[in-house]
Amino acid sequence: FLFFLEKMAFISPLLYAAAAFRVPHAAVAAAIARAPPAQLLSPALVDERLAAVLLAGGSGSRMKADRPKQFLELLGKPVLQWDLELLLSMERLERIVLVIADEYRDLPFLQPFLSDPRLALALPGAERQNSVENGLAAVGEGCTLVAIHDAARPLVTIDAIERCFADAAQHGAAVLAVPCKPTIKESADGEFVSRTLDRSKLWDVQTPQILRPQMLRDGFANANANQLAVTDDVSVVELMGEPVKLTVGEYTNLKLTTPEDMIIAETILRDRGETH
Repeated sequence: FLFFLEKMAFISPLLYAAAAFRVPHAAVAAAIARAPPAQLLSPALVDERLAAVLLAGGSGSRMKADRPKQFLELLGKPVLQWDLELLLSMERLERIVLVIADEYRDLPFLQPFLSDPRLALALPGAERQNSVENGLAAVGEGCTLVAIHDAARPLVTIDAIERCFADAAQHGAAVLAVPCKPTIKESADGEFVSRTLDRSKLWDVQTPQILRPQMLRDGFANANANQLAVTDDVSVVELMGEPVKLTVGEYTNLKLTTPEDMIIAETILRDRGETH
C-alpha cells in the first residue's frame, strides 16, 4: 500500500506520511500486546482521584500562523476544542485546569466549556515549568494523580490516557512514549557526526505525562534549588532518581508544530471518522 502511494505522482507526500501513521509499528504492537489493558475501576485506580492540566499558553511560532496553534482550525474546530471535548468526556477526571492567557478566555468556542464545574483556569508562566506549577496549584489538594498534557497534541486517545493513568498509579510517574523510528545521530558541533545512538534504546516522549502531585512539586523544588534544566515534566522526577514508567503510546499522537502537521492531523481524524 505504501509502495503504491509512493509511486503515485499525484498523491501528496503529506498524505503518504499520514498513511504511514496507520501502519502498525512492530515494536509498538509487541509492547501493547505485553501491556495489560487499563481498567479505570481496577484496584490500582479505584481509590485514585484524577485530574489534568491542559497547557494552552504557547505561542507556536514555528506554525507561522496569525494566532497560537491551539486556536487554529482543525477540521472546522479549534485545536483546543478537540482537547477539551476529549478530556471532559472522561468522567473520572474530577478537575481539568486549562492554562490559558487572559486575552483568549473570551473566545466564543470556549464559553460552553467554562460552564462545566470541573474546568478551572490558570495563567501561563514565563516557561513551561511555571505554567505547570500554576496549573498544579489550581488542581486542589484532593487529587492523587495529575496528567500534564499539551494542547498541541489533540490526537491523543482515551485508551492511551487511561493506560498511562494505570501505570502512574502503580509506579508514581508514567509518560506516553513510542519507540524511535529514525536513526539518530549525535553531533557535538552541529557539523559532523559524533556517533550513532542505539535506536533500540530510544523512545519519543509524548504527553500526557502523569505523576503524583507531590512528586511533581518536590521535583520542581529540587530543580529550582539546584538550577537544573528540565525539558519536560517527568524530567524533574528523573533528576531525583525516581523511576518513570514508559507507557506505550500511539504514533498518531503527534505534536502540531508546523503547517504540514495540520494536514497530517486532518488526515488522521478523517481516517478515524472524527470529522466534527
